Amino acid sequence: MSEPGKDEFSYEVKVSHVSANPFTVRISADAADLKRLSRQWGVPEVQSFEAELVLGRWKRDGVRVKGHVSSAIVQECVVTLDPVKQQIEEDLEAVFLPENSRLAQRMVDGNGEMFLDPDGPDLPELFNGDSIDVGAVAAEFAALSIDAYPRKEGLEYTDRIESDPISDKKPSPFAVLQGLKRDESSG
Repeated sequence: MSEPGKDEFSYEVKVSHVSANPFTVRISADAADLKRLSRQWGVPEVQSFEAELVLGRWKRDGVRVKGHVSSAIVQECVVTLDPVKQQIEEDLEAVFLPENSRLAQRMVDGNGEMFLDPDGPDLPELFNGDSIDVGAVAAEFAALSIDAYPRKEGLEYTDRIESDPISDKKPSPFAVLQGLKRDESSG
Protein backbone atom coordinates (compact mmCIF):
# COMPACT_ATOMS: atom_id res chain seq x y z
CA MET A 1 0.00 0.00 0.00
CA SER A 2 2.71 2.44 0.95
CA GLU A 3 5.75 3.30 -1.05
CA PRO A 4 8.93 1.70 0.29
CA GLY A 5 11.12 4.14 2.18
CA LYS A 6 8.35 6.65 2.70
CA ASP A 7 7.89 7.68 6.33
CA GLU A 8 4.16 8.37 6.22
CA PHE A 9 1.19 6.17 5.46
CA SER A 10 0.13 6.52 1.84
CA TYR A 11 -2.45 5.11 -0.57
CA GLU A 12 -2.63 6.94 -3.86
CA VAL A 13 -5.51 6.88 -6.35
CA LYS A 14 -5.24 8.04 -9.96
CA VAL A 15 -7.53 10.99 -10.62
CA SER A 16 -8.05 9.82 -14.20
CA HIS A 17 -9.81 6.72 -12.79
CA VAL A 18 -12.38 8.89 -10.96
CA SER A 19 -15.51 9.40 -13.03
CA ALA A 20 -18.95 10.88 -12.48
CA ASN A 21 -19.98 7.49 -11.10
CA PRO A 22 -18.58 7.27 -7.56
CA PHE A 23 -16.61 4.18 -6.60
CA THR A 24 -15.46 2.77 -3.26
CA VAL A 25 -11.87 2.31 -2.12
CA ARG A 26 -11.18 0.06 0.88
CA ILE A 27 -7.89 0.46 2.70
CA SER A 28 -6.61 -2.03 5.27
CA ALA A 29 -3.15 -1.45 6.71
CA ASP A 30 -0.68 -4.32 6.83
CA ALA A 31 1.92 -4.85 9.60
CA ALA A 32 4.48 -2.49 8.02
CA ASP A 33 1.82 0.20 7.56
CA LEU A 34 0.72 -0.16 11.20
CA LYS A 35 4.31 0.43 12.35
CA ARG A 36 4.55 3.41 10.01
CA LEU A 37 1.32 4.88 11.45
CA SER A 38 2.59 4.27 14.99
CA ARG A 39 5.72 6.35 14.26
CA GLN A 40 3.73 8.98 12.36
CA TRP A 41 1.22 9.44 15.21
CA GLY A 42 3.74 9.07 18.04
CA VAL A 43 1.86 6.22 19.77
CA PRO A 44 3.33 2.94 21.05
CA GLU A 45 1.10 0.73 18.87
CA VAL A 46 -1.48 0.89 16.10
CA GLN A 47 -3.37 -2.41 16.14
CA SER A 48 -5.61 -1.79 13.13
CA PHE A 49 -6.35 0.86 10.52
CA GLU A 50 -9.11 0.60 7.93
CA ALA A 51 -10.90 3.09 5.74
CA GLU A 52 -13.80 2.88 3.35
CA LEU A 53 -13.84 5.87 1.01
CA VAL A 54 -16.16 6.83 -1.82
CA LEU A 55 -14.52 8.87 -4.59
CA GLY A 56 -16.39 10.80 -7.24
CA ARG A 57 -16.06 13.87 -9.41
CA TRP A 58 -16.70 17.28 -7.87
CA LYS A 59 -17.66 20.12 -10.21
CA ARG A 60 -15.66 19.64 -13.39
CA ASP A 61 -12.09 18.87 -12.46
CA GLY A 62 -12.26 18.19 -8.73
CA VAL A 63 -12.59 14.99 -6.70
CA ARG A 64 -14.73 14.49 -3.59
CA VAL A 65 -13.58 11.92 -1.04
CA LYS A 66 -16.14 10.88 1.54
CA GLY A 67 -16.06 7.96 3.93
CA HIS A 68 -15.19 6.50 7.29
CA VAL A 69 -11.93 5.53 8.99
CA SER A 70 -11.52 3.07 11.89
CA SER A 71 -8.40 2.48 13.91
CA ALA A 72 -7.44 0.79 17.17
CA ILE A 73 -4.42 2.23 18.96
CA VAL A 74 -2.59 1.68 22.24
CA GLN A 75 -1.15 4.61 24.18
CA GLU A 76 0.36 5.09 27.62
CA CYS A 77 -1.86 6.40 30.43
CA VAL A 78 -0.70 9.92 31.35
CA VAL A 79 -0.95 9.02 35.06
CA THR A 80 0.14 5.38 35.43
CA LEU A 81 1.93 4.74 32.09
CA ASP A 82 -0.18 1.57 31.74
CA PRO A 83 -1.35 0.69 28.21
CA VAL A 84 -4.65 2.33 27.23
CA LYS A 85 -6.59 1.21 24.16
CA GLN A 86 -8.55 3.72 22.07
CA GLN A 87 -10.94 2.91 19.25
CA ILE A 88 -11.14 5.67 16.63
CA GLU A 89 -14.23 5.96 14.44
CA GLU A 90 -14.18 9.06 12.26
CA ASP A 91 -16.18 10.24 9.25
CA LEU A 92 -14.30 12.25 6.67
CA GLU A 93 -15.02 14.43 3.70
CA ALA A 94 -12.56 16.34 1.54
CA VAL A 95 -12.53 17.99 -1.88
CA PHE A 96 -9.44 18.07 -4.08
CA LEU A 97 -8.73 20.39 -7.00
CA PRO A 98 -5.80 20.47 -9.41
CA GLU A 99 -3.36 23.31 -8.68
CA ASN A 100 -4.15 25.05 -11.97
CA SER A 101 -7.95 24.97 -11.51
CA ARG A 102 -9.70 28.35 -11.49
CA LEU A 103 -11.89 26.97 -8.68
CA ALA A 104 -8.72 26.65 -6.61
CA GLN A 105 -8.38 30.43 -6.34
CA ARG A 106 -9.18 31.45 -2.79
CA MET A 107 -11.93 33.93 -2.10
CA VAL A 108 -10.17 37.16 -1.22
CA ASP A 109 -11.74 40.38 0.10
CA GLY A 110 -10.80 43.92 -0.98
CA ASN A 111 -7.85 44.03 1.44
CA GLY A 112 -6.24 40.94 -0.07
CA GLU A 113 -7.23 38.78 2.92
CA MET A 114 -8.62 35.28 2.58
CA PHE A 115 -12.27 34.91 3.58
CA LEU A 116 -13.11 31.77 5.55
CA ASP A 117 -16.60 30.90 6.71
CA PRO A 118 -16.18 29.03 10.04
CA ASP A 119 -19.55 27.33 9.52
CA GLY A 120 -18.99 26.63 5.83
CA PRO A 121 -17.20 23.74 4.14
CA ASP A 122 -13.44 23.40 4.31
CA LEU A 123 -11.47 24.90 1.46
CA PRO A 124 -10.51 22.39 -1.24
CA GLU A 125 -7.12 20.71 -1.03
CA LEU A 126 -4.84 21.14 -4.03
CA PHE A 127 -3.09 18.28 -5.79
CA ASN A 128 -0.30 18.17 -8.32
CA GLY A 129 -0.12 15.56 -11.06
CA ASP A 130 -2.63 12.77 -11.63
CA SER A 131 -3.02 11.21 -8.17
CA ILE A 132 -4.47 11.93 -4.76
CA ASP A 133 -3.12 10.37 -1.57
CA VAL A 134 -6.40 9.24 0.04
CA GLY A 135 -4.45 7.15 2.57
CA ALA A 136 -2.76 10.28 3.95
CA VAL A 137 -6.17 11.99 4.18
CA ALA A 138 -7.66 9.06 6.11
CA ALA A 139 -4.63 8.92 8.42
CA GLU A 140 -4.88 12.66 9.07
CA PHE A 141 -8.57 12.46 10.01
CA ALA A 142 -7.85 9.53 12.36
CA ALA A 143 -4.89 11.34 13.93
CA LEU A 144 -7.10 14.31 14.81
CA SER A 145 -9.20 11.97 17.00
CA ILE A 146 -6.33 10.61 19.07
CA ASP A 147 -6.79 11.42 22.75
CA ALA A 148 -3.93 13.73 23.74
CA TYR A 149 -4.24 12.75 27.43
CA PRO A 150 -5.28 9.09 27.61
CA ARG A 151 -6.20 7.79 31.05
CA LYS A 152 -6.73 4.26 32.24
CA GLU A 153 -10.43 3.52 32.65
CA GLY A 154 -11.71 3.79 36.24
CA LEU A 155 -8.68 5.75 37.38
CA GLU A 156 -9.48 8.08 40.28
CA TYR A 157 -7.32 10.90 41.52
CA THR A 158 -7.09 10.21 45.26
CA ASP A 159 -3.92 12.22 45.78
CA ARG A 160 -5.16 15.45 44.31
CA ILE A 161 -6.09 18.45 46.41
CA GLU A 162 -9.36 20.11 45.55
CA SER A 163 -9.54 23.87 45.75
CA ASP A 164 -12.46 25.37 47.64
CA PRO A 165 -13.26 28.90 46.42
CA ILE A 166 -14.89 29.84 49.75
CA SER A 167 -11.98 28.86 52.01
CA ASP A 168 -9.25 29.78 49.50
CA LYS A 169 -9.87 33.53 49.55
CA LYS A 170 -6.76 35.50 48.76
CA PRO A 171 -5.93 38.32 51.13
CA SER A 172 -6.89 41.75 49.96
CA PRO A 173 -3.96 43.76 48.59
CA PHE A 174 -5.01 46.53 50.96
CA ALA A 175 -4.72 44.19 53.96
CA VAL A 176 -1.14 43.46 52.92
CA LEU A 177 -0.40 47.20 52.67
CA GLN A 178 -2.02 47.83 56.05
CA GLY A 179 0.24 45.16 57.54
CA LEU A 180 3.27 46.95 56.07
CA LYS A 181 2.08 50.24 57.54
CA ARG A 182 1.89 48.70 61.03
CA ASP A 183 5.41 47.29 60.64
CA GLU A 184 6.76 50.74 59.75
CA SER A 185 5.08 52.46 62.71
CA SER A 186 6.42 49.92 65.19
CA GLY A 187 9.97 50.20 63.87
